[in-house]
Amino acid sequence: MSFSKKNSLQLILVAAGLIILNLASNYIYKRFDLTQDKRYTLSEASKEIIYDADSPIIIDVFLEGNFPPEFQKLKTETKQLLEEFKSHNSNISFEFLNPLEGEENPEAIKSQLFQLGIKPAQVAVQENGKTTTELVYPWALAYYNEKTVKIPLLVNQLGATSPERVNASIQNLEYAFTDGFNKLLHPKEKKIAILKGNGELEDRNIADFLKTIGEYYRIAPFTLDSVAKTPQRTNTQLKEYDLVVVAKPTDAFTDSEKYVLDQYTMSGGKSLWLFEQTTTKIDSINGDTYVFPKDLNLNDLFFKYGLRVNANLVKDVYSAPITLASGTENESQYNQYPWFLSPLTASGSNHPIVTNIEAVKFDKASAIDTLPNSIKKTILLSTSPLSKKVGLPFQIDFDKEIPENLKVVNEGPKPSEFDGGEIPLAVLLEGKFESVFKNRIKPFKLSVDKTESVATQMIVISDGDIIKNQFDRNRPLELGFDKLTNTFYGNKEFLLNCINYLLDDDGLINIRSKEISIPFLDPQKTAQNRNTWQILNLLLPLGLLAVFGIVFQYLRKRKYTR
Repeated sequence: MSFSKKNSLQLILVAAGLIILNLASNYIYKRFDLTQDKRYTLSEASKEIIYDADSPIIIDVFLEGNFPPEFQKLKTETKQLLEEFKSHNSNISFEFLNPLEGEENPEAIKSQLFQLGIKPAQVAVQENGKTTTELVYPWALAYYNEKTVKIPLLVNQLGATSPERVNASIQNLEYAFTDGFNKLLHPKEKKIAILKGNGELEDRNIADFLKTIGEYYRIAPFTLDSVAKTPQRTNTQLKEYDLVVVAKPTDAFTDSEKYVLDQYTMSGGKSLWLFEQTTTKIDSINGDTYVFPKDLNLNDLFFKYGLRVNANLVKDVYSAPITLASGTENESQYNQYPWFLSPLTASGSNHPIVTNIEAVKFDKASAIDTLPNSIKKTILLSTSPLSKKVGLPFQIDFDKEIPENLKVVNEGPKPSEFDGGEIPLAVLLEGKFESVFKNRIKPFKLSVDKTESVATQMIVISDGDIIKNQFDRNRPLELGFDKLTNTFYGNKEFLLNCINYLLDDDGLINIRSKEISIPFLDPQKTAQNRNTWQILNLLLPLGLLAVFGIVFQYLRKRKYTR
């Protein structure tokens, strides 16, 4: 009887403990991230942004359907990340769905998604030794207070396998969602000036760039022509902007214009420079194309800041192809050839601007030299080690260049010829800049002339064409898309990262540097050892069950035969 009472008391205590634990779980909730890379731990920037959501954020994730294993992994990681977001703000809710499932007219849905800019990815699904092709929409739509943003979930990478692409996408997930939430929750505050007046690119040539940054910031053109008449007023007005973008100027800057830009930097203004020290001209008589040096009257400015954009060209074996037509108009054919004047730049740097981005396509870029001074310099993009510098003037002769490039590709480059190493093409400058007009006669008088800046930043890129979009039937295409090769390059993402980094106060861009390692199954090994694993999965549980049964019967027989 006492034994029974003791057991009953234990059962009552256990039951009471479970009841108390369940009640406590309704009021106390805690998630633990036990992963080595802390992939499910949100950054402080993400937490601060979603904290401002005081009404529901509804997310539709288009990751439901018949996917290969790596996309199932992307779905799982996306779901777990969204659960982490939801744990920090209960206003966030999400649903996974297939946008084409159950639709009577799937083509109409595809057309609607395309108009929204949601483009599908074609993936190969291997099942039972057969390969089929499926359309996947790796996107999410987030809704908040009658506002909608699209969130890309798949990162494009040239030459990457599907698992490698998905792995890069998983690393980018937190940034993608936090970026989307930031667009929904925070109004545009910072202002960007698109510089005009010195032969910069027309708006139609940078239409997609303007559209992209217009989702984050307030943008407006700013013409320096007024410097000639009202220099002080122009100087004051420019300081109202947080960032200046100079997109491929072709006319030289006057000293007055340069003084305004210098004082803008001295006042802490940030700038993105995309300019070349070259110009391309076509001989009207024989049609030959030549590249000549061009002086924009900026050499002393950037020399003082700590770098020099050279008047030369860069050739790189790792480059984008060029598409040339051959034959008559009715029977013309388009062929791709290696073109070393269009470097595809990458970076070994772990800087957040260039982390997890696709290769950036340059065209007739020049080398940048960094000079010793107190300014911190970070090389963002450079050529491959198999590169060289070409002096000017330079004749672009396709009949000569194409055969030489084909020979290099087929036989391999000679180290003695392509010995330029990794040539810088995009450099970030950070620190306190010294005025180029210090101890010099000023073009005009200012009430306050600053000779040293507060801590600020600028990015200099030695090619203005990386910001240009192509056209299809006079409509601008997405920046970075080459319609002749049907290839997406990383130009748009790189430039957007540059803008975000220069203007980001919340540290949003630093999320991009988060490293996550996702293991994937090797499809070849799994196919070769398929029978072995099937037999092992079938027999191992049965074998363990048999061993357990034998041991249990032995112990039971031994206990009751005594």
